[in-house]
Amino acid sequence: MTSILKTFNSFQLFNKCLKPRLDMMAVLTRGRRQNPPPRKRHPEWLPKPTRVLYDEVLTPENKEFISEYVASNDGLHNKSPLNAELIPTTPWTPKSKRTGLIGKKIGVYPMWLKNGTRVLATLIQIIDNEVVKYIPPEEFNPVVHSKHKHVKVKNGSLVLGAINIDPQKLTKEYFGIFSKAGVTPKKILMRFVVSPNAALQPGTSLSAAHFKPGEFLDIRGKTIDRGFQGVMKRWGFKGMPASHGITKSHRRGGNIGAGGGRARVMPGTKMPGHKGNRWRILKGVKILRINTKYNVLWVLGPNIPGEVNTMCYLYDTIIPTKKNTSPYFPTYLQDEQTGELPENLYADDVQAFNDPNIVFEPESS
Repeated sequence: MTSILKTFNSFQLFNKCLKPRLDMMAVLTRGRRQNPPPRKRHPEWLPKPTRVLYDEVLTPENKEFISEYVASNDGLHNKSPLNAELIPTTPWTPKSKRTGLIGKKIGVYPMWLKNGTRVLATLIQIIDNEVVKYIPPEEFNPVVHSKHKHVKVKNGSLVLGAINIDPQKLTKEYFGIFSKAGVTPKKILMRFVVSPNAALQPGTSLSAAHFKPGEFLDIRGKTIDRGFQGVMKRWGFKGMPASHGITKSHRRGGNIGAGGGRARVMPGTKMPGHKGNRWRILKGVKILRINTKYNVLWVLGPNIPGEVNTMCYLYDTIIPTKKNTSPYFPTYLQDEQTGELPENLYADDVQAFNDPNIVFEPESS
C-alpha cells in the first residue's frame, strides 16, 4: 500500500513539472509615440452617424426612389431657406465674419494669364453644401486656449453639411439633425465660426458663388501621408558626399548635437520621422475662375493640402492686405442679387478660353 501511494505521488509531481506556466515580465518603454494614428473624435453635438445594417423591407420601387433622390442635386437649386424662422441680417462691416464652404479637391488644371504666363490651378468642387444648424453666441461653447478662465464668446457658429447620403445607412439620432432643418442627410459636417450678423437660416444652400473671382482664401486640408521618411525627403537636406571616404552615411543628417554648456539635442531639431497626415492651412490663395454650373473653383497653385478626392475647408483669408472688402454678405442669394450669374467667372488678370488671344490694331495712315 505504501509503495502504491509513493508511485501515485511521484506521478502527481511529474504532471506538475510538465504543466505549462505563464510567466509575466514587464518591459519598460520610455517616451510615447511621436505620430499616433489619427482617430475620429465626435463632438458633443454630433451623435453616432452609422449603425449595423439590416433589411429595411423596402420594395424595389422605394429603393430606386431613394437612390435617385440621394443622387439628385435638388439641394443646389433650393433658393430659399426651409426654416420658417427668419434670422435678421445686417450689412457687411470690416469686423463681420462669413461662413466658409466644404469642398472636394478634384485635380490640377493649367490656366493662362493675360500676360502669357502659364500657371497651375487646383480644382475644388463644392458639393451639396447646406446649412444644417445655427448656434448663437449664447449657446456656442468653443474650446478656447487662454490663460483667462472666462472668455466672452462674441461669435456664433454655422453647422454645414456636404455630400448627400442614403438615409437608410444612418441612425435615427443622426438623421434627426437634418430632419429639423428639412435637408437631405449629409455625409460630412463642419462647424464654421461666424459673426451674429452673418447667420443663415437652416436649409440655405451654398454654392461656389459664395466667393468672387480674384478674392483670396485660406484652405485647410490634411496633407498626404508619406510615412516614416529620412531628413533628405522630409526636410530637403543635401546629404553627405557620395564618395571621398563616406561610408554608409550618404543620406544621413550629420551632426545633431550642440557642444559647450548645452550638450544636448535642442528641441525642434530636424530629424527623421513621420511625414504628412497633418492638418495644414494654406493662406492667401487666389481664386482664378469659378464655374457656377458645376460649382467648381479654380485656385492658384498645385500645393493645396491633401490628395485628390479628399475634402478641404475654404475660409475668407485672414491676411490683412488680402481681405475681401465687398463680398456677398452673408452669402450669394439669387433672389436678392440683380440678375443671374454667368456660367464662367474669371479674375481680371486671367485669360478666358473664349476670348481672342491676339488683337490687331488698325494701322494709322
